[in-house]
Amino acid sequence: MLSVDKAIAKLIQKNNEFDADKALAAFIQTQKNLGANSVPREFLARLKAQLPTLIQQLGNVYVDYPAFELYIQNLIATMYASYNERPSALKALDQKRAKNPTWFQSQKMVGGVCYVDLYAKNLSGIRAQIPYFKSLGLTYLHLMPLFKAPPLHNDGGYAVSSYREVNPQLGSMVDLNILADELREAGISLVLDFIFNHTSNEHEWAQKCFAGDVDFQDFYLIYPDRTIPDLFEKNVREIFPEEHPGAFSQLEDGRWVWTTFHSYQWDLNYANPNVFLAMACEMLFIANQGAEVLRMDAVAFLWKKMGSDCENLPEVHTLIQAFNTIAKIAAPSLLFKSEAIVHPDDVIKYIAKGECQLSYNPLQMALLWSTLATREVNLLNQALSERNTIAADCSWVNYVRSHDDIGWTFSDEDAEKFAINGYMHREFLNNFYLGRFPGSFAQGVPFQENLKNGDCRISGTTASLVGLGQQDNFAIERILALYNIVMTTGGIPLIYLGDEVGMLNDLGYVNDEAKAADSRWVHRVAKNPLLYKEAQADKNSATAKLFNGLKHLITLRKKTKALAGGLLKTINTRNASVIAYSRVVEDESVLVIANFSENPQRINLDDSYSREMLDLVTNKHVVIQQNLTIAPYHFMWLK
Repeated sequence: MLSVDKAIAKLIQKNNEFDADKALAAFIQTQKNLGANSVPREFLARLKAQLPTLIQQLGNVYVDYPAFELYIQNLIATMYASYNERPSALKALDQKRAKNPTWFQSQKMVGGVCYVDLYAKNLSGIRAQIPYFKSLGLTYLHLMPLFKAPPLHNDGGYAVSSYREVNPQLGSMVDLNILADELREAGISLVLDFIFNHTSNEHEWAQKCFAGDVDFQDFYLIYPDRTIPDLFEKNVREIFPEEHPGAFSQLEDGRWVWTTFHSYQWDLNYANPNVFLAMACEMLFIANQGAEVLRMDAVAFLWKKMGSDCENLPEVHTLIQAFNTIAKIAAPSLLFKSEAIVHPDDVIKYIAKGECQLSYNPLQMALLWSTLATREVNLLNQALSERNTIAADCSWVNYVRSHDDIGWTFSDEDAEKFAINGYMHREFLNNFYLGRFPGSFAQGVPFQENLKNGDCRISGTTASLVGLGQQDNFAIERILALYNIVMTTGGIPLIYLGDEVGMLNDLGYVNDEAKAADSRWVHRVAKNPLLYKEAQADKNSATAKLFNGLKHLITLRKKTKALAGGLLKTINTRNASVIAYSRVVEDESVLVIANFSENPQRINLDDSYSREMLDLVTNKHVVIQQNLTIAPYHFMWLK
C-alpha cells in the first residue's frame, strides 16, 4: 500500500475536521514533496469534482475507521498511479465518451458473450474471430472470466486466484491488451467480469489470511467454530445446496469460512476498508487493460450484517457507488453492468448513473421462457408495462440465455394479479423445461434441485430448450420469437454465441471431473465449426434459417432509429397469446406485434392503428384491421 509523506500525515491528524479540500491540498503537497512539478489538469479536475462524493460514500460505510484521513490519501495515490499508467488510447476514449455519455443506448448496439476456450481456444483465436463478430453486427463482446483460476475447482473462472494474470491456457496479459486494442479499432467494446464478492481460496490474499498474516487476517470472514456462522445462517438462504448447506464451509484446520457460493470461493470482508482499497486497485488495473464495461458479479451479496439475509443491504449500493466514483476519476469511460439475480424490486435499485449504468434484465429473460411455455403474454406484458422503465441515462442488457442457469425471478405479487400462484407456477415451469410436463418440447437439465423445498433452476442451451433436434416444426421460430423481444424492447440485446446456429446440449460434461458436478456445463458448449459452415453454405438448412433470421433482425435493428433507448408503450391486443408495443424516437415510430403460440391468432387493435403499414421484417405492406391474423410464432415490426 502506498505511504503518505509523514509531514502531511501529521498535518492531517491534527485537523479536527476532515474534508475534501484538505485531502486535495494534502495530495498536491505530497506530489510536490515527491518532486512532481504539477498534477495533470485533467486528473486534478476530475479529482476535485468527485472527491467530496467519494469521501462521503466511504465515510458513510467506514464511519468508525480510525485512520480514515490516511486511508483517503492512499486511495487518491492509488487512483493517480492508475491514471498515470492508463494507455493513451484509453485516455482518448475517456474524452470521446465524455462527449457522448449515453453512447450505449444506440440501436446499433448488439452484444455477444462467450467463453474464450470453448469458442476459440484462446485469446489469439478470439482475435481471429473479429471479422465474424463484425459481420454478425456485434459492437459489444463479453468474454467470460479469463483471469488465472485453479485448474480443477474454478466455477467457470469465477474463482479468481489472480486478477493480474490471464489463465495461461488462454494466453497472456499482452495477448489481452492486443485483443482489446483490435476490438476497439473494430468498434467492439470489450466486456470483462469484475468478480469482487469473493476470490479463490488459492488467491494470494486467501493464502496469507489462512496462514495468519496480520495484514490479511481480516480480508475474509473466518470463525474458529460454528457459534457465529450458526447465528448468521438463521437468516441467510442457501445458494448452492448441493455444494454445501448454509453459507459457510469448514477449513482443514477446523475453522469456518464464509462461502456464499462454492466452498473454494471465499467471500471478501468489505467491513475491512483495506479490502475495498485492494479491490479498487484490481478494478483499475482491469480497466487499464482495455475493458470498457465491467460485469459486476454477484453484487447482492457484498455486505454481511447479523440478523439480515445479507443480500441487497444499503452498504452494498454505497460501495458500488464508491467504485463508480473512483472510475470517474481514474477511468471515466468505464461502465458497470449489474448482475443482480434477485427480486425485481431489488434489481432496479442497482441501476443508476452513479451506480450501474447497465444491468442484466433477469425478469424479462425468465418471463420470455414463461411465455413460451404457457403461450400467454400476461406476465411479460405486465413487466414491459410496469418494470421496464429505468433511469433515462441507463440501459437494460436484454438476453435469452446466459452462461448461468434460468431462475424464475418474477414477483409473486405480480403473478397474483393474474390469479397465478408463484410457487405452483415455478413448479410448472421447472417440470415443463425438464421435459416432465406432458406435451413439453424442452430438453432441460435440473440445476441445484433442492428436494427439501422443491427449489430448482434450469440448465440447457436455447436450442435444446425450444425443442430443436426433436423434429419440432416450430423450434427455429421459437428462437427467433425470443430474440425478437430482446432486439426490440430497448437497451442492449445480448446473444449467447452459439445460439445463432442452434447449438444443442452437451451431455458429455459429466465425463469431465472439473465440470461433472455442475449441470450448467450442459449449455456451455464448445463451438461446432461445422454448424457455422452449414449456416453460411446451406441456405435450406434449419441452421441457415436460424442464422440468417437472427442476422436479419440485427441488420434491421441497426437501421431502425425508433429502437434506440428504452422507452416503450404496451398495446392491448385482446389476445392472451399476442403481445404488442410501440417504440418511438424523435420522428420515427415502430409497432412490434408478436404471437407466442403455435397456432394462428387474431388480434383487435383500436381504430387508431387502422391503416396500411410497412412490416420491416418482411418488407411487405400490412393493412391493420380489426381482425388481423398473426401466423404461429410470427412477429412484425410495423413502420
